Amino acid sequence: MSYQAKQSSDLFPPNQDLNQINQNNQFYVDLRARANEEGDAMAKCFEQSHEAYNRGDGAEAKALSNRGKEHQRQMESLNVQAANWIYIENNKDSKPGEIDLHGLYVKEAISRTDEAIEAAKRRGDYELHLIVGKGLHSKGGAAKIKPAIEELMQKHRLRAELDPTNAGVLIVQINSRDTERGVNADELVHRIEQKNDGCFIM
Repeated sequence: MSYQAKQSSDLFPPNQDLNQINQNNQFYVDLRARANEEGDAMAKCFEQSHEAYNRGDGAEAKALSNRGKEHQRQMESLNVQAANWIYIENNKDSKPGEIDLHGLYVKEAISRTDEAIEAAKRRGDYELHLIVGKGLHSKGGAAKIKPAIEELMQKHRLRAELDPTNAGVLIVQINSRDTERGVNADELVHRIEQKNDGCFIM
């Protein structure tokens, strides 16, 4: 799988819902495409650098490595621009205590969620609603989100549950005294895997 294909597989899958129409915006699509091109170029340079090193050409290996690092910087910059744009656009009409994570890569979504949790704690909120989509986009899709969910919930010592009225919304319990509510990460991912309709993130 190319670097571009791998990155694309991490993207929140598209949905025909109006909330996700921004994912088809040409500006956003172009940013992601350019980032993927830089990622492919980065991977190629690093591979060639390794080959040059193995044949004893240290100078060429260093030059290729530096070139790869520049492609990496460009890739990361373009992805930051894309993530910032779509997050702002998708959340212009979000309700208080709610964030829409569509169009983000896994790491980007976790970072935004982390920031939102900290902000919710400061406000004294009891819940944070994460709009993530329904079901699984592809076989094994939950494997990508499971480690991220576990790490986030362990860091903040939180519990979460799927919204009983909307399987595309994850409700994170914050500052809650109700220890019986919510489930741990393993059970949460298990329930996500049981949802077959629509598309789920990551």
